[in-house]
Amino acid sequence: MLLDSIRTQLDSLSKSERKVALAVLEHPTQTVNQNITALAKSAQVSEPTVVRFCRTLGYDGWHEFKLKLAQGLALALPGLNEQPTQDDLAADLVNKICSRSINTLLDLRNNLDPEAIQKALDILSKANKIEFYGQGTSGIVAADAQHKFFRSGVPTVAYADPHIHSIAAALLRTGDALVAISQRGNSPSLVRSVKLARRGGAEVIVLAPSGTPLADLATVLIPIDLIFNIDPYTPISARLAYLVVIDVLAVGLALQRGPEFRKKMQNAQKALQEFDLQFDSFIG
Repeated sequence: MLLDSIRTQLDSLSKSERKVALAVLEHPTQTVNQNITALAKSAQVSEPTVVRFCRTLGYDGWHEFKLKLAQGLALALPGLNEQPTQDDLAADLVNKICSRSINTLLDLRNNLDPEAIQKALDILSKANKIEFYGQGTSGIVAADAQHKFFRSGVPTVAYADPHIHSIAAALLRTGDALVAISQRGNSPSLVRSVKLARRGGAEVIVLAPSGTPLADLATVLIPIDLIFNIDPYTPISARLAYLVVIDVLAVGLALQRGPEFRKKMQNAQKALQEFDLQFDSFIG
């Protein structure tokens, strides 16, 4: 959601732009229903400052920003901003967790940049090998990515240990591809590994919030701007967004490589199914 993107970029805004951001975050519905003069007055800044704020976020101006904010508020489902509580019944938890996850994916769908996805696919389709790096929760996403991509026929690995991916990154060369995954985009060890990979000539695709140290190092950035630190359960829905982007890239790569490749994937899946049948028969 646009509001989440604003929150993630608060620290990078100028002092006057931050005033506009806080005014929008405090009264998002009111912002949609007022004009630029009213917002400037409530934020105690000039109208040109409001326009600069909108452009800093990547919009042409006030009207485009206001439209995107209105769309985001209209799509939001009940339960998005409701935190699970000790007194919640099972039905409450189902509503809150599912609503939050659905809103995250709706926001991802509406903001994911197709051009960035295509650039990433162009890199992946030409890569000699593909490596995925992530730490903590992002390490789980990296492992999932490796599981999906190893069937592409391109040598693929995933590393979550900072010492290991530091060594691996130093060995990458021109023609190799690295996908760096981070929910915060500021891990010093991951930033270091990406720098090593870039130094060796590898292309780097970054899945991280925009405006972060990791994002600044990307050959191709796929920005995933979600809010964190609301409560301990936020990473659940955040991880879904990253997993969906990985799915988009994996399916896109399979389609881009053509029907012959898809036939090989089908053969691999058939072999796995035959193995499962034989194993079930053995233990039965």
